Amino acid sequence: MRLVPWQPDDLVRRLPDVVAVYGEAMGYRKELLETRRGYIAAHVRRPGFRAVATLTTDGQLAGFGYGYTSAGGQWWHDQVRSALSDAERRTWLTDCFEVVELHVRPAAQGHRIGSRQLRALLAMAAGSTCLLSTPEADEKTSRAWRLYRGFGFIDVLRDFHFPGDERAFAVLGRELPLAADRRDAAPAAERA
Repeated sequence: MRLVPWQPDDLVRRLPDVVAVYGEAMGYRKELLETRRGYIAAHVRRPGFRAVATLTTDGQLAGFGYGYTSAGGQWWHDQVRSALSDAERRTWLTDCFEVVELHVRPAAQGHRIGSRQLRALLAMAAGSTCLLSTPEADEKTSRAWRLYRGFGFIDVLRDFHFPGDERAFAVLGRELPLAADRRDAAPAAERA
């Protein structure tokens, strides 16, 4: 497998594969995936857009991640902003890179793909902070949670409900940039 940076056109060209990986990883219904296709295609035009992909030796998409500069007027940013205090907004949203999606096909999980993707994405990110959201889960058994904790993400919001999704989410954050003099991921995160 090889990790590659993606330009906006690369992601759009592989959009059916991106949506398929997203659906498998998140367990979303097919109807929801069709609406996500348009959102994902629009995200590539956002300021600060950065993306990575993990490709198998035969070119199949095993995983991907992308993000951009979080700003007012963006749906996710505005949802999170409304739940934060003024001080938290200044801390987390003033100069923030938002990890929008980071997914690995379930069949490819457990081979450090998520860790490599997140490290590469954060290394390319502009901003002084980074935020992401992930479904609430058991932190000890969830690969995603172990990955994010291993990279130093802390709780910003817990049990948060986004409109249109019945599940509770956590919003996690960390400062940027990644430290150059040490590994940012704990050994457990490497298994994600």
